[in-house]
Amino acid sequence: MRDEHEKLDIRVRRWIFQQGWSELREIQSLAIEPILSAKTDVLISASTAAGKTEAFFLPAISAIAEQQKGVGILYISPLKALINDQDRRLESLSDLLDMPVTPWHGDSPQGKKNKLKTSPAGIVLITPESLESLLIRDAGWVKSAFSLLRYVVIDEFHAFLGSERGHHLLSLLHRLEHLLGRLKSPIPRVALSATLGEIEKVPLALRPNQSLPCKIIRDTNAVSTLKVQVKGYVNPAQVDIEEPIDAEYKICQDLFKFCRGGNHLVFANSRNRTEIIAATLSDMCDQQHVPNEFFPHHGSLSKELREGLEKRLQQEHYPTTAVCTMTLELGIDIGKVNSVVQVTAPHSVSSLRQRMGRSGRRGGASILRMLIAEDELTKDSNPIDKLRLELIQSLAMIRLLISSKWYEPADTSLYHFSTLLHQILAVIAQWGGIRADQLYNLLCKEGPFQNISAADYKAILLHMGSSELITQLGSGELVLGVLGERITGHYSFYAVFKTPEEFRIVSGTKTLGTLPIDSLVLVGQHIIFGGKRWIVKDIDSDKKTIYVERAKGGKPPKFGGSGMSVHDVVRQEMFKILSDGDYRIAVADQKIDFADANARELFRESVAFFNEAELRQNSLLQHGNDVYIFTWHGDKVVNTIAALLIMNGYEAGVYAGVIEVSKTSLTDVAASLRSLSLRAYPTAAELADSVLEKRVDKFDEFLPEEVISLGYGAKVFDMNDAHCWLKKFS
Repeated sequence: MRDEHEKLDIRVRRWIFQQGWSELREIQSLAIEPILSAKTDVLISASTAAGKTEAFFLPAISAIAEQQKGVGILYISPLKALINDQDRRLESLSDLLDMPVTPWHGDSPQGKKNKLKTSPAGIVLITPESLESLLIRDAGWVKSAFSLLRYVVIDEFHAFLGSERGHHLLSLLHRLEHLLGRLKSPIPRVALSATLGEIEKVPLALRPNQSLPCKIIRDTNAVSTLKVQVKGYVNPAQVDIEEPIDAEYKICQDLFKFCRGGNHLVFANSRNRTEIIAATLSDMCDQQHVPNEFFPHHGSLSKELREGLEKRLQQEHYPTTAVCTMTLELGIDIGKVNSVVQVTAPHSVSSLRQRMGRSGRRGGASILRMLIAEDELTKDSNPIDKLRLELIQSLAMIRLLISSKWYEPADTSLYHFSTLLHQILAVIAQWGGIRADQLYNLLCKEGPFQNISAADYKAILLHMGSSELITQLGSGELVLGVLGERITGHYSFYAVFKTPEEFRIVSGTKTLGTLPIDSLVLVGQHIIFGGKRWIVKDIDSDKKTIYVERAKGGKPPKFGGSGMSVHDVVRQEMFKILSDGDYRIAVADQKIDFADANARELFRESVAFFNEAELRQNSLLQHGNDVYIFTWHGDKVVNTIAALLIMNGYEAGVYAGVIEVSKTSLTDVAASLRSLSLRAYPTAAELADSVLEKRVDKFDEFLPEEVISLGYGAKVFDMNDAHCWLKKFS
């Protein structure tokens, strides 16, 4: 393996020498042969800053070094910022080979695009949406410019996996091969990622029709140093009016202490919290009469503000802390970051891994701090607060990350109907017209929508016809209808994703605020909003309004979960930690404690309540007039059981994976669960019929109701695992 670099182009080897590298890293050596062979797809999985990008580009550029005409490499990224970053990183290598590199997205210099249009060559860096635009508007040029394409590389592949956008990308790549006449001699695909769960199954997600084998390359020799600390905070039940210092303010005080004078990332999960923390820290700078070092970074900010902050981090001239949402989670180079701070529990282990990898990028230790606030316990405290579930979820995710090296796998059971409808319109727009059977073969039979039956495909086409999205000519070809022409002609068409719609929350005549509809909301369900408990009385999809009434009951739990689905494995790790009474990580013959004194005390309170309530043996707990159901399963199972109970007349809410059933008794709930376990089950689609607002993806409004229910049911419910759990009551 030591001599593998000898297979690279002489100019590429010269570049390696100029970098001062004594040798290639393991993944870089291992990737040379399979990439140069061009006979296989390649999946490169290694930690952030492990050299994945070079592992692809060194052999791929060597392979196209003598190719004078035609694009040789197509690089696909989820972010425009990552494309700009990659353009900078490739500059010295591409200059050495006199190889053009063209970033192609909405903000790219027009001069570079025009040059590529005139003389296509070298490397193109693009987003899926820009590739869609090219296929629809200039398919003839794409066919010519990419006729000698040798490689497709997908950066941050985990960001696409299992999502509407990921399915869009797979469809684009299949359509590109179809356009180039390469279905029988496929273009090798190379995927790069730091966080891939169940990696052996990922090749099927990279090329669903498996027309090429896939070589998996992992970094087996990587040794990284990680420093982790979980700090606990207690929100007082009564805040001193004279000196109102709550847990949030104490967290900001610590952030000011940890971060001032260095470069740091603080992940605050929500945009609102991001702004509040950034503003508080900025005020603290004013009070101390020092320059401000704290700035927000999220998707609602202007491009200029975001890019200005990214540039400030890259230059490393001034100490800078970015308080951000998920926007800085992916691999854009932001220079040397001293530490990463997570405020509130992360929504997934893979997200936590991505965030952690942003620090320690230049040989230093990765430093991760997690700052978790819990409410002070009182006689009115909710069992969810008594269990300190936000802290327990955080501890479980750290253990899974470090001990098990486990990440959430992609959900391959989904249908992605919204994206299929988009692709039907896109293909018709690209070709002008196409027969229904040709379209089905391209997208479903041979393409990525293989979960979709011919019957469901036919139902979608008929509904599209009745909506004037498409029409059928006498020759049998499908062409765009009046509405289809209008939709595909607008620049917003190229993206298949959208941000979750905000619904107004209305009580009586008063609007309480807005809530993004990104998780299950049912009539009869309890929700927490503005720190109060409400029951959903009605949902008006046309007016985007949820009508609620104040719900009786004790103080609502502080931690309701993040809105994003938590996996079974995370909840089962939480149960194990509480059952064992130990969250520490075993290293060699000792156990490492990574919690501070406050967090340890909160953990002791959690274990004490877990044991007192006998939750190791029991799934049900009576608390006042409410019953709590602990499944220790992921959100899909919890959603299923809660929806079944609501269908049977109960008022129920789901908070942090726990089902709270109101105004009932443990005996009554146990009998109902027993009855459910013995009864014939509805399908996930039938259960979804009871959900009023389930058109959550961009093109759902154009799909027939039965297809919407089928897709939503697969996304939100898990009938099989729910049935297995309910069997314990039979």
